[in-house]
Amino acid sequence: MVNMSNLIKLQRELSSKVVLKKMRDIPKLVAGFDLSFPSKGIALAVGVVLKYPELDLIEMKWITSKVDIPYIPGLLSFREGPAIKKVYAMLESVPDLLFFDGQGIAHPRKLGLAAHMALTFDKPSIGVAKSHLFGRYKMPSEKRGDFEYICNGNEKIGVVLRTKDGIKPLFVSPGSFVNLSDCVEYTLKTCNGYKLPEPTRLADFYSKKLKKEV
Repeated sequence: MVNMSNLIKLQRELSSKVVLKKMRDIPKLVAGFDLSFPSKGIALAVGVVLKYPELDLIEMKWITSKVDIPYIPGLLSFREGPAIKKVYAMLESVPDLLFFDGQGIAHPRKLGLAAHMALTFDKPSIGVAKSHLFGRYKMPSEKRGDFEYICNGNEKIGVVLRTKDGIKPLFVSPGSFVNLSDCVEYTLKTCNGYKLPEPTRLADFYSKKLKKEV
């Protein structure tokens, strides 16, 4: 049985280690991760690595892993993190920037999936979620690149970012070792004509494709 209070306590402890700062160097390799669930209690995790800024795919790894924790809003990293750790360890390349299909610090305890994994791998990370979890915001204008801040009180914890004209925006927030301007810049620069950044879009594509085959 999941002890939620212990996990929440751990999140609060880890969130104090999150560092928001502008990336010093332009990344040469970017990675994305996503999961699907081919059967009950089994996760299929995919990790992809792309050249930046060309966005050419240079590596894709995947693995299936047992899932011990059910889906609980706000505790996603404990459900998906173990499988992501396994597929990350399989990568032959060393990425400079990580993208996750989930929240960064736009989270009740400032430790969404991207923030937790940033600390785990000690890598700059960005959370790019399709839906809102936490914080106050208003919708941005309809043009690509338009955004509005997600706020917790007076603190800016993320952005609602339009990555294609007239398409539903994404909820983007720092994991760690990046700042909000990095999140906007690199999310837009990795959206290769699609709504989603290419690292998570490809990871999602392969996770769904492989799900049918395992």
